[in-house]
Amino acid sequence: MSAPAPGQPTVPDWLRRSITAAHPAEAATWLADLPALVAAQLTRLDLTLDRVLDPGGSLSLVAYVHRNDDLTPAALKVSLRTPETAHEPEALTAWAGRGAVLLLDAHRTATSSVLLLERLHGEIPLRSLAEPKAMLEATSLLHRLWLPLPLPHALPATLPTAPPAPTAPEATPTVPEATPLLTEARETAGALTASATEQFLLHGDFHHGNVLAADRAPWLAIAPRPLIGERAYDLARLVLDRADTLIGSPGAPAAVRRRLHQLAEALDVDRDRLRGWTLVRAVDLALAALAANRRPEAELYLEFAGAL
Repeated sequence: MSAPAPGQPTVPDWLRRSITAAHPAEAATWLADLPALVAAQLTRLDLTLDRVLDPGGSLSLVAYVHRNDDLTPAALKVSLRTPETAHEPEALTAWAGRGAVLLLDAHRTATSSVLLLERLHGEIPLRSLAEPKAMLEATSLLHRLWLPLPLPHALPATLPTAPPAPTAPEATPTVPEATPLLTEARETAGALTASATEQFLLHGDFHHGNVLAADRAPWLAIAPRPLIGERAYDLARLVLDRADTLIGSPGAPAAVRRRLHQLAEALDVDRDRLRGWTLVRAVDLALAALAANRRPEAELYLEFAGAL
């Protein structure tokens, strides 16, 4: 790997690995162009680079910067444009800083999304709090992010369908006992999508790691993967937070059901629909972990799904 040119940032190794695993076709070219792209954006926005966050995002280089005119701190986020990252600016614009990080500037290239954001305290995620307090803060914040339609933004208008049946021969044999869960998840997602009756702007990936301490509010959400759909889909990702702690506790199935009930009640979401979407999202996370050769993580989410 060649060293970056003077004035260009170093790309974290973790970002290289995650981009290559998730988007192998685009990874090499995008990663090679990334240092020069970041340098060009620093010039365009009249910014000075303070430091690149390592690891940063799984699909993004994130850097602390400051404005040269008034020394205001900010964060520069440069992402590979994918279905997951393409609509982040629209969601942040809709929220306008209410419950989420404030968008200061947005720029798109053919392959990248460049966002200038207010700087939060990246070293203090909501996950740093004890679980009961973290869940209380999370539910309060998530409720503020759910904006009813109509919104003047070109966001995906449908929820994802069920996790696809694995096509690679190696996908299911690694965890053969998961086949019934995969089948149930596909059928459940299809039924839930067909029967959905509400449409809200959703964060899409709301969990304790995507909420950071801030100066103008105690906590603000970051890194949305926004879409339009029902609230139970969004809340399901929060149900799965700290899955290792919950599954490792005595009486795990009862603990899972108790969390499901508490979160459904706290946000006035139908419990059965929340259970269904939690199953779907647990299986989806397990399949993603298997694809990235993270078998222990996959088994954790499958165990969680089984506990539902």
